[in-house]
Amino acid sequence: MKVRQKLRQAIDSLYAGGQATAEAYTPLVLKCVRVNDVGQAKRLQSHMDLHCFTPNDTFLHNRLLHMYARLGKISDARNLFDKMPQRDIISWNTILSVYAKSGSVENLRALFYKMPFRDSVSYNTVIAGLAGSGFSSQALEVFLRMNREGFEPTEYTHVSLLNACSRLLDLRKGKQIHGRICVGVLGRNVFVWNALTDMYAKCGEIDKARWLFDRTDNKNVVSWNSLIAGYLKNGQPKKCIDLFQEMQLGGFKPDDVTVSNVLGAYFQSGLVDEAIEVFNLIKNKDKVSWTTMIVGYVQNGKEEDALNLFAKMLAEGVKPDSFTISSVISSCAKLAYLCNGQVVHGKAILLGVDNDLLVSSALVDMYCKCGITKEAWIVFDMMPSRNVVSWNAMIRGYAQNGQDLEALVLYEKLLQQKLKPDSITFVAVLSACNHAGLIEEGRIYFDSISKRYALVPTLDHYACMINLLGRSGCMTEAIDLVNNMPHEPNSLIWSTLLSVCAIKGDIENGEMAAKHLFELEPLNAGPYIMLSNMYATCGRWEDVASVRSLMKSKNVKKFAAYSWIEIDNEVHKFVAEDATHPQTEIIYEELGRLIKKLQEAGFMPDTKLVLHNVEEEEKFASICYHSEKLALAYGLIKNPHATTPIRIMKNIRVCGDCHMFMKLVSKVIGRPIILRDSNRFHHFVGGSCSCKDYW
Repeated sequence: MKVRQKLRQAIDSLYAGGQATAEAYTPLVLKCVRVNDVGQAKRLQSHMDLHCFTPNDTFLHNRLLHMYARLGKISDARNLFDKMPQRDIISWNTILSVYAKSGSVENLRALFYKMPFRDSVSYNTVIAGLAGSGFSSQALEVFLRMNREGFEPTEYTHVSLLNACSRLLDLRKGKQIHGRICVGVLGRNVFVWNALTDMYAKCGEIDKARWLFDRTDNKNVVSWNSLIAGYLKNGQPKKCIDLFQEMQLGGFKPDDVTVSNVLGAYFQSGLVDEAIEVFNLIKNKDKVSWTTMIVGYVQNGKEEDALNLFAKMLAEGVKPDSFTISSVISSCAKLAYLCNGQVVHGKAILLGVDNDLLVSSALVDMYCKCGITKEAWIVFDMMPSRNVVSWNAMIRGYAQNGQDLEALVLYEKLLQQKLKPDSITFVAVLSACNHAGLIEEGRIYFDSISKRYALVPTLDHYACMINLLGRSGCMTEAIDLVNNMPHEPNSLIWSTLLSVCAIKGDIENGEMAAKHLFELEPLNAGPYIMLSNMYATCGRWEDVASVRSLMKSKNVKKFAAYSWIEIDNEVHKFVAEDATHPQTEIIYEELGRLIKKLQEAGFMPDTKLVLHNVEEEEKFASICYHSEKLALAYGLIKNPHATTPIRIMKNIRVCGDCHMFMKLVSKVIGRPIILRDSNRFHHFVGGSCSCKDYW
């Protein structure tokens, strides 16, 4: 404090005395630089300007310029640079470094090309600045010019160039730079070897990266991180975890980058508990580690855990970024938790990331998966920019919610924007054709995948076409497509065919599809149940018993069907004939009242859909208390006078009786019901469904 006070007093005296010489300015400039006193430095500079002081060399101005640059005072540095009566290479390089460090790429390039002379420092600074700001191609261009002018790159230049090649995934240029390093004097520099390891790993040559890593002298944490991240990127999470353990045995302390990659490796391997253990060991959790955990939960189907962790993250005062927010929104979408999704949307607005492309696209998807395409469209329409992912979310959302023509119209608008559809776009478009029964349009769109857009139709596209053809009565054509497709049919293809056969009552082809599924997925209960139900529909009870015996011999476990409803930001789950809910008695009374009211209007539960060889009374009880009906009754109890839609989710496809029940209830109570099953959305309004009974 005393030093600064004396400095200010000395400059006050300078102002009182009038003109000064270089001998008077020099110690004051050096003191300003030593104590980083920008304010007094600017007073000195003003005194020089006031008295038209012209130094004999650049020493004084360069010292001030260097201090401004070091302290990030860009405008002060540029102001001094522009006033300097003479400039040398140090002056130019200093102002270059200011722009390089601040990421002012346009200013950096403009100044570089205006320089009357350059040296190796000039080139190295510009290359590092361009590469560090993501302008990798331009960095490589400047390097080529540097070569032509005969300047030698430093180790830092090589690191910048290798980082540029990593971002561009340009293995050829990376190898060329590696060759230059080998013939130079930088062969054993750890920073260069780390950059080489990283470049080869990111470009897919992970074995070469390992070879370099094993021969790196004086490894540091960055060395380990480069290869750990490389194994994760190349789909080898086990090696990533093994290397992490090796790193710890070697006495190296993992940093935030290490932990983030290792968490990703555990999640990629499905080792969620191990990831939690590592996460809990982190003392100072940063945004990256929280986000990695949230994303990992989502990837492993633990969306509720992701939402709970996000709440803890906010409670800890950690500020989420757009990637965190988009992952949390995706969790809300998968669970169809509208209230939670709306809260996160509000948080995105407060953080100023709601217009981020990633966040906006996730919001469109979330609102569509909660059955509110109007809200989704508002978000989509307000997006400042859109990519194919954004368009896909909206097109798919329309298709899932029974707005098939809107989906196809939006697809045409995508084409008008000169955007190229991708494979996901065509899954959405073909799904829209499937739901609307547009067989000819479906054929045209399917053919355009390869003929117009030079894409290879995927198994998802073939599954859509098999579904469309089979449901439209073209079963022979659907079978031909399965037999002649260029891919080996997988479980998706055979389960699609089995589903179509079940709807159409085609036992012969259904048995063929089921046989393939028994081989491909012997422990998946779905195909066994579907084939058993097909036999039951025809009254073939011996075949039903045979399938169930097969399931028992293979120890195939039947998955539980359940439904859930969100009331006042709380989720309530139900299974068929559920008696675990605290308000079970009231729920059953309400459901009984509804059934009686519908029976008076002529509705009778369709007991033929109970695929068990039991008495009629048991069938009646079984079909009346399916999980979605219990959820509906609870929704009516909690909000009896509301006019907003009742939203119900189910983990499997809704049965025909429940579908008819929901249609009639929507008419009797005069209130919309939105039911999302495993296949699509059903919007029940006034006795009709958006699926047009084509489900």
